[in-house]
Amino acid sequence: MHQHQNALAFQAMDELANLHDPTHFNKKKRYCLMRHFKTQMRSGLVLVLVALMLSFVAEATELVIGQAAPLTGPEATLGRSYSAGLQLALSHANAAGGVNGHTFALAVKDDRSMPAETIAATRQLLAESRPLVLAGYFGDANLAELIKTRLLETENIALVGYRINEMRAQAPLVYNVRAGLLDEVSKMVEHLATVGITKLGFFYQDGPPSAALVTAVEEMAKSKNARLVVKGFHAAGTTKVTSEIIDAFIAAAPQAIILVSSSPATGAFIEKYRATGGAAQLLAHSSVDIEQISRRLGEEHMRGVAITQVTPSPYKISGKLTKTFVDLAAKRVDQTVPVSYAMMEGYIVGALIVESARRMGPKISREGFVKALEGIDNYDLGGYKLGFRPNQQSGSRFVEMTIVTSTGRIRQ
Repeated sequence: MHQHQNALAFQAMDELANLHDPTHFNKKKRYCLMRHFKTQMRSGLVLVLVALMLSFVAEATELVIGQAAPLTGPEATLGRSYSAGLQLALSHANAAGGVNGHTFALAVKDDRSMPAETIAATRQLLAESRPLVLAGYFGDANLAELIKTRLLETENIALVGYRINEMRAQAPLVYNVRAGLLDEVSKMVEHLATVGITKLGFFYQDGPPSAALVTAVEEMAKSKNARLVVKGFHAAGTTKVTSEIIDAFIAAAPQAIILVSSSPATGAFIEKYRATGGAAQLLAHSSVDIEQISRRLGEEHMRGVAITQVTPSPYKISGKLTKTFVDLAAKRVDQTVPVSYAMMEGYIVGALIVESARRMGPKISREGFVKALEGIDNYDLGGYKLGFRPNQQSGSRFVEMTIVTSTGRIRQ
């Protein structure tokens, strides 16, 4: 095609030069040649435009986001909600024409909350779907195992968005849109201090990082003239809360108990503690599926439980982000997954991925995506700001307190 275009162009140039030679053609022939020249030029322009369009179509592609998450098992409600939020953001971008000519697709594998299956599912995604980026992973051991394999570094692919129940040091190519666990605990302790509560209990998930977490919570309490009067834990990977632990909390009589544990373990603690007569204020962190626990336990156990949240409420409109989210969620064809904070978090991750892809430009690469992501600073989605730097991989410090009402609803 390009050789034909060049031939047309050279022929037209030669003929144009001859038109200005009065000895070369008579008047009639000059007129005919002028018409021929214009026709040739139009044909050449059409060919150039067609070539450009074909080149654009050839370069436009589908950008795949890979997710290995619990779609079955104890964390399935959270996993499905997060995935639905991701899809909501990607579908919204596609409906607007995509970015830089590219559209988005979500490839999801069920890891059943099992670390070995998280790794197997991730390897399968990388081999079969060739994703631009990974997103929406769950579980302390799952994320730790993924980092340990160095798959992200080997494949030079970022993970954007995850939910865990422990403190975690930064790792290469691992990014999040939510405030850190210590930001949440700090908000709880600060809230309790403002209402004069100084005798605290702490229930947490045991594991290698737990000692540092306990120390950090003790220091936070001390800074607010409060103290931990009782501590207890459940083993990582289990939901068992023993009677001995509950008895210890009852005997110590804390005014409030901070819960940093998995959703099933948090639900088990609340149920047993309330059934035994425990009356302390209970505070849970945002990774807990409080909506599911509320539906399972009922209002007599959940009334007055406070929860930190790291995204704006998905249940009310407070800005551009929530307005868009609420409108899109209401228009979903599949309404089997209810609106939740996890869905909102997934939507934010999806919106961040779309924005990073836009800033990456038309040339697609995993390196380019990471560079674009780390270049995002003070990006306002409409009431929720995100910012990253090479040494800052948590994009937000937004934390607010919510409470479960007497009807089991969550409100600010």
